[in-house]
Amino acid sequence: MLRCTRSITAQRLPIRRRYPAPLVGYEDIRFEQSDGVAVITLDRPATRNAFTGRMGVELGDAYRHCDVDDDVRVVVLTGTPPAFCAGADLSRGADTFTGTGEARSRESFTAAGIDPPAFAIRKPVVAAVNGHAIGIGLTIALQCDLRFIAEDGKYGIVQVRRGMLGDAYSHWTLPRIAGLANAADVLLTGRMFDGREAQTMGLASRCLPADEVLPTALEVAHDIAINAAPVSVAVSKRLLWKSFDLTPPEIEQLESALHLHLMEGPDVREGPVAFLEERAPEWKQRVSTDFPDWHS
Repeated sequence: MLRCTRSITAQRLPIRRRYPAPLVGYEDIRFEQSDGVAVITLDRPATRNAFTGRMGVELGDAYRHCDVDDDVRVVVLTGTPPAFCAGADLSRGADTFTGTGEARSRESFTAAGIDPPAFAIRKPVVAAVNGHAIGIGLTIALQCDLRFIAEDGKYGIVQVRRGMLGDAYSHWTLPRIAGLANAADVLLTGRMFDGREAQTMGLASRCLPADEVLPTALEVAHDIAINAAPVSVAVSKRLLWKSFDLTPPEIEQLESALHLHLMEGPDVREGPVAFLEERAPEWKQRVSTDFPDWHS
């Protein structure tokens, strides 16, 4: 059990840990899984993968499955070409954001978009933004750990130009990723920008031609799945996302506790041996059973 003075999480994350989600009946996404990598594809090509409530529910279902399934080591999120996600489905016109005609109440409404968000699951999530990502299309990509984006895509968090405001935790993710000045620029103006500017602002890990985005993301995902210890990656991800809420001494304390936790398992021996023998490592520890209790 991991011991620390201050819990790594300010609150318990909304993730079911015990039961994998039933991956059946998806309509707005596609789910594929092989060789340790799950690929989730936003799949409404007729609307450039416009976001719907059903899509959000299905994404959350797939994320929960990936969180608890040890056969999934990395997740790639992409869209059916030519877009990643064109934003909210505006087919209801003036009623798009009002909730008119839906069983929606103030008590049940959430701007989260997806439950859980990508940053809350323990597996790394790589966004392969292979085309336009507008509004919630961009804000859900900001929840991911790595972002590879198309250089000729159009990007923007445009909600202030629709009478709303950024959603999907964007007021939390964007300043952490790109800094307060860039976050204010993007969120307060609602302006559009291209992939090169997105990379300059720090929103993108890499900016590539559109047809290279998904292959590059998959290459990185498979590299992580094969060569990086799953539990090490999971704890490092959690610590990264919480680092802005912690002081340097608290980070040092948690890093020390996590080192001690990992030093008790077999993977800390397998890594150096595999490196010296010039072979792929055979990781033994599982996120489902060996992830430390961070609420101690």
